[in-house]
Amino acid sequence: MQKTIFITGASTGLGKATAKLFQSKNWNVIATMRNPEKETELTQLENITLLPLDVTQSDQIKNTVAKAIALQNIDVVFNNAGYGLMGALESFSDEQILKQIDTNLLGVLRVTQAFIPYFREKKSGLFISTTSMGGLLAFPLHSIYHATKFALEGWSESMSFELGLHNIGIKTIAPGGIATEFTGKSLDKSINPDYQQLEDKLFAAIDNMKSASTAEQIAEVVYEAATDGKDQIRYVAGEDAKALYARRLEIGNEEFRKEIKKQFLG
Repeated sequence: MQKTIFITGASTGLGKATAKLFQSKNWNVIATMRNPEKETELTQLENITLLPLDVTQSDQIKNTVAKAIALQNIDVVFNNAGYGLMGALESFSDEQILKQIDTNLLGVLRVTQAFIPYFREKKSGLFISTTSMGGLLAFPLHSIYHATKFALEGWSESMSFELGLHNIGIKTIAPGGIATEFTGKSLDKSINPDYQQLEDKLFAAIDNMKSASTAEQIAEVVYEAATDGKDQIRYVAGEDAKALYARRLEIGNEEFRKEIKKQFLG
């Protein structure tokens, strides 16, 4: 029987690559995005349905989830919508902080909450969320972004127990750098002259991300998580993320933090 995946943030990057991959593997795809009327690529593909969804709008989430459930028997929900906020904490407006938490963290919680009764009744289902290696380790000038991604990792681990009671799975995909997307329109930067030296070093490091994965490579990990049947929460994705996370586990959190400090602060 053909399976169905529901994807948030499917207009670009990992969301779009995942939609295309699952479609190619003979899945039905419900691809959601803020402005589906602007989408031209996914509309050309069979078995892909586009629905409008802004994960910061509670009412729209309820309506879109109800519509999706009426359309298809959904097997996997991929919480992928999100973006990066970068800069010194003191330079952020309250609006920037709230928007980051609203999109990256609360959006995932709201979409998941909307689907739980459906999965519970059918005693099956799987939630997958895009976190980041930034949910496992931290870099300078990403404090609020890290706050949301660390939160998602802890939340997912806790959720695994209550969802497990009803045979529902939950997993996270923690990618490193994804080529082009994150440094483009998925990044909100705040520049502050008091932190310029650190900003310059960080921007240079991001621009030199030689080991960044393609969105297609990370989408393969999403497919693996969706189909491998493993009782496993975290999937660290991409060679850069794997290497950094392995180093952190090897030398411990504090020594790893000192290495990052040395790299950026000298």
